[in-house]
Amino acid sequence: MILFACVVRVRDGLPLSASTDFHLDQDFLECRKKLKALSAILSRYPDRGTAVERDLSIHFHSSGDVACMGICTSSYPTVMAFLFLEELHWEFATSYDTTRVGLVSRPYAFLEFDNVIQKIKNRFSYANCAQTDFNLDRIQEELSLRPPALVKLEDAELRNGVMNGHVELHVENTPAHRMQPVSALGILSLVLNIMCGALNLIRGIHLLEYSFQCYLYLFYSSARKIKAFVLFVTVCVCNIYLFGLRNVWQILFHIGVALLSSHQILTRQVAEKQPDFGV
Repeated sequence: MILFACVVRVRDGLPLSASTDFHLDQDFLECRKKLKALSAILSRYPDRGTAVERDLSIHFHSSGDVACMGICTSSYPTVMAFLFLEELHWEFATSYDTTRVGLVSRPYAFLEFDNVIQKIKNRFSYANCAQTDFNLDRIQEELSLRPPALVKLEDAELRNGVMNGHVELHVENTPAHRMQPVSALGILSLVLNIMCGALNLIRGIHLLEYSFQCYLYLFYSSARKIKAFVLFVTVCVCNIYLFGLRNVWQILFHIGVALLSSHQILTRQVAEKQPDFGV
């Protein structure tokens, strides 16, 4: 019998619609994972293919940028499985044009097509019922002339894992961190840093100091506390060095801005990540 069926986009494996089957069998769940892996690389295979996973079989039929895939028991006739996929593909092609399919960006955009999948799947659940309605000889002849490609699921799973980052590669990725919202006092410190930077356009080192303080406040950086401390000390030393060119009030103003900025950098924390509940 046919246990599961779905429609995917060939170029990237994006699922467009699927049957709502709730099988808790571990072999079936594992087969579903491998079907998903296979769907991402369908463009590398001919229009028809079959993969065997224990007592289950995965069949796929693609035409254009749309492919229909199904999971069947190994005892289900292969010719019937491809007849089912061909019928499913024809129904989908008559319901949705290629332009609409190409513009889709979210998965299961045609979820309403599930009703059609269920209807056809139920009709094909009993081979004897379908034989009276479809020309099995034509499909049988096509399969004999061009047998479906035999896919090794282990290879498909590995290649798909590399493309999606599930296989460890020697590439270092920096985790993305979302900071807490900018406070009113933080905005004030940014404005004062921009003002101090504008007053020090001719002194490149001071312009870099205030620019770096703005960066540390706005964006996450490793060892923020150490960088903020070193930056504050640098601002103090540079302003003391300029004692002959600035009066005491100017020096205190710049050091005060640096102190405020350092305080804001240290108090602005990384926002807590919200749970995604497995979605």
